[in-house]
Amino acid sequence: MISAYPACFYKEKSGGYSVIFPDLNHLATCGDTLDHALAMAVDCLAGYLYTAARDGEKVPGPSAIGSIQPDQEYDAYEEVFVSLVAVDVAEYAKTHFEKAVKKTLTIPKWLNERAEREGVNFSQLLQAALRQKLGV
Repeated sequence: MISAYPACFYKEKSGGYSVIFPDLNHLATCGDTLDHALAMAVDCLAGYLYTAARDGEKVPGPSAIGSIQPDQEYDAYEEVFVSLVAVDVAEYAKTHFEKAVKKTLTIPKWLNERAEREGVNFSQLLQAALRQKLGV
């Protein structure tokens, strides 16, 4: 499911862009170029929505894009505009947040042999132990 929120893009006089999501407690990110700022906005939005869903937090719905009035401090910015930022959070999470990483570990040989005889899945066991240890 695609989620879309309006974001204010501020072109900085010193270069680069700042991006603010007014509906999400002024969640902010930035980028060196407009393309980079847009990519960072997608990542920022996906991360926020993913974390909120994982933690069971309520997220406000998006405002209508026409109702967003960006801060018009033109002495600080060259240009300001509002644009929708959209992301499929579940798809984005698969490649950015939930991607498996390989870890190398060392255990005693006798323990390894016994675990293998009993069909222990080392990855599942380590994940379960880490979740318990971290309370997640």
